[in-house]
Amino acid sequence: MYERTSDINIKVITRAKKNSVEKISPDEYRVKVVSAPVKGKANKDVLKLLADHLKVPPSRLTIVRGASSNHKIIRLSS
Repeated sequence: MYERTSDINIKVITRAKKNSVEKISPDEYRVKVVSAPVKGKANKDVLKLLADHLKVPPSRLTIVRGASSNHKIIRLSS
């Protein structure tokens, strides 16, 4: 049938002192990760951290836009 999805706007801050997720609005988050943006390491950490925060498996999250930017759109699928 139809898969339900929702897009989440993310502002990523790399090389932070500690990992954290802050909800700015219903569909916007600020995610801070300790890792550097090298070879996709920060993106993997962002997806894992956001999945933990939303209490969903990381496999349900996909980067739709902004893979090499600090502003990303993440799709949450059902």
